[in-house]
Amino acid sequence: QVQVVESGGGLVQPGGSLRLSCAASGFTLAYYGIGWFRQAPGKEREGVSYISKSGRRTYYRDSVKGRFTISRDNAKNTVYLQMNSLKPEDTAVYYCAADSRALYATWVNWREYAYWGQGTQVTVSS
Repeated sequence: QVQVVESGGGLVQPGGSLRLSCAASGFTLAYYGIGWFRQAPGKEREGVSYISKSGRRTYYRDSVKGRFTISRDNAKNTVYLQMNSLKPEDTAVYYCAADSRALYATWVNWREYAYWGQGTQVTVSS
């Protein structure tokens, strides 16, 4: 059974850090590009970051550039999203998604992805 599972969310104060993990079971993550998305209540799901299968290409939405870093350890079948200098507006449910195609031009479009996790809540508040 193909599964993608996120972990690492929680409550953090503004300026704090969290590291989210995206683990795969039932398939080899190294064959998939991975996108991180987030959705706040009442808002559209938005692309946060993307990493290619090899890890050589990474993409970020403008609002997280310089604060978030996406990486992958294919030996551990896991992708990470390191989030620093968190702001209240980063509060959302964060999802990781996998697809075997190279989504370099369309990574922000959540409809492109084949597999999704259940999400992990990130709350930034004092």
